[in-house]
Amino acid sequence: MQTLSMSIPDMLVADGFISPADQEKIHAFSERSGMSYLKIALNFGYISRKNFERSMLNAGFSFADIRQEAFDQNILDKVDLKFANDQLGLPLRIENNRVVTVMADPGNELFLDFVRFTFDMEPEVIVASDLEVTWLSHKLAGEKYVKASVFELLKRDPKSSASTTFTTPQLVFIFVLIGLITIGLFLNFKNVSIGINVAISGFFLVAIIFKLFLALVGSRFELHQAVTKDDLRKVKNDELPVYTILLPVYKEDKLIKKLIWNLQSLDYPRQQLDIKLLIEEDDNKTLGAVKNLDFPAVFEVIVVPFHMPKTKPKACNYGLHFSRGKYLTIYDAEDIPDTDQLKKVVALFHKLPSHYICIQSALNYFNRNENFLTRMFTLEYSYWFDYMLPGLDTLDIPIPLGGTSNHFKMDALIELGAWDPFNVTEDADLGVRAYAKGYKVAIVNSTTYEEANNNFWNWIRQRSRWIKGYMQTYLVHMRNPVALVKKIGWKGFLGFNFFIGATSATFLIYPVLLLIFICYLVFDFTTIRNLFPDWVLFISIFNLMVGNILMIYINMMAVFKRRFFELILFAIASPIYWLMHSTAAYMGLYQLITNPFYWEKTNHGLSKVNNPTNVVK
Repeated sequence: MQTLSMSIPDMLVADGFISPADQEKIHAFSERSGMSYLKIALNFGYISRKNFERSMLNAGFSFADIRQEAFDQNILDKVDLKFANDQLGLPLRIENNRVVTVMADPGNELFLDFVRFTFDMEPEVIVASDLEVTWLSHKLAGEKYVKASVFELLKRDPKSSASTTFTTPQLVFIFVLIGLITIGLFLNFKNVSIGINVAISGFFLVAIIFKLFLALVGSRFELHQAVTKDDLRKVKNDELPVYTILLPVYKEDKLIKKLIWNLQSLDYPRQQLDIKLLIEEDDNKTLGAVKNLDFPAVFEVIVVPFHMPKTKPKACNYGLHFSRGKYLTIYDAEDIPDTDQLKKVVALFHKLPSHYICIQSALNYFNRNENFLTRMFTLEYSYWFDYMLPGLDTLDIPIPLGGTSNHFKMDALIELGAWDPFNVTEDADLGVRAYAKGYKVAIVNSTTYEEANNNFWNWIRQRSRWIKGYMQTYLVHMRNPVALVKKIGWKGFLGFNFFIGATSATFLIYPVLLLIFICYLVFDFTTIRNLFPDWVLFISIFNLMVGNILMIYINMMAVFKRRFFELILFAIASPIYWLMHSTAAYMGLYQLITNPFYWEKTNHGLSKVNNPTNVVK
């Protein structure tokens, strides 16, 4: 076995890559956390992987390709993955009375002694890069953790899992309803058609008026819990808890450098941050981008072993097993959170009652004026976070969480069963589950800026997944309506139905009403009259027109709190934006039936905005 002439810590200091002062910090951190010196140096911004590789080459070491190394499962079963992950080492097999072991630091005496003690043999070390050791460790030893990530909620609370899309009673109800409507149309086509149109039109109008009501209520109140500058001044760095940040990514190699830049801007002690970059086992692009970084990384890579469903919530659940924080949040690869966001959340949690377990940061876009789609997206999010959520909170109706920048108490998140890996809008589902257990959500006066989707088909894919997830969430929680009423009360029940349920339904209904209106304009009026009496036709057209006018008005309201006045005229295009939603809704409905757990990948990094950090706030 080849040995180092000096230890890696001393070698990195001698090569000038780490200062003696930083070396002392790393040693102290290693003793507190149990992580190896090299793990901390590479993942907490002390040295780049390129410089570490240069130092190893100078010492006569090159990294081996270990992905095809043979292994003995009996050997792997004697190793705890968390320990192997922290020490960047993994014993693979016994060969020639030695334990063949892959290690990133061949001088890590703690892990070498573990191998000697466990197997009563000397190790034969194969030196590999830390990321390759991490990849192999999670692939070979991560099975129990990834299975827990997929099946824990299903095992603990099967009624809350979306693993079954339609229950038998739901299917019976759907097909009985379809059968009754079909028989009714056959026996009395005209009257049944009138009834269906009146029901559809009435539902559509009530759903739109409900959203208007929420927006008007929300306009009078601020859901944002104000954390003042005085509050922040009281926050002491040496008293801050460990804060976990999960970064689930898939094929986001182009955004890795930007991601590090954004994370380095966070005003939080480096050693109190527990940042996990969650990379899928088959995502060699992103792993390669991290390998090739020529400046220090500020996150730890966790490789998620392959297991279906291949979804963001499954990856986040897997990352939870290796998280150390008291609080936890999720950021997407392109997110730009306010620099003081984490401190604001900590300060706010100290002020709020104990039943507040999640704090949502507002979301908005750094490229809002890039094109038509980004402007409409910005209007929608401004209306959502500045009007709808305050309305939901004021009326005490379940709040669907955003997919990013939601900050949790770690213990409460685990108690809830974390995220449902089978639900493709896992954040909305988690918000409803939290509400059902009596927990509350607050929104802090801090914003995370994201990249607004600027590509039509990319937007359709993203939105179809969101709407499909709303359908999943509705089906899950409406499996037993009586039990749901008992859990969240009549007000919460009606709010859930008209907000979560009606959102998807209105998108599906909208083109039907529009088609009736077009037929009224294009075809001979007497032909339409044979199918629909004047009063029914006028109700449908009235609802369509009033619904569009109300949505235009709501989107016009959205600009005022953030003073995005340049977007106000784009609210007139809301009917077109709704048609896009309808397209996505029918795509989502089709996938709900044919492929419910499929995660439509949203491509990021498409924006032409060159300096997303220069945001007007």
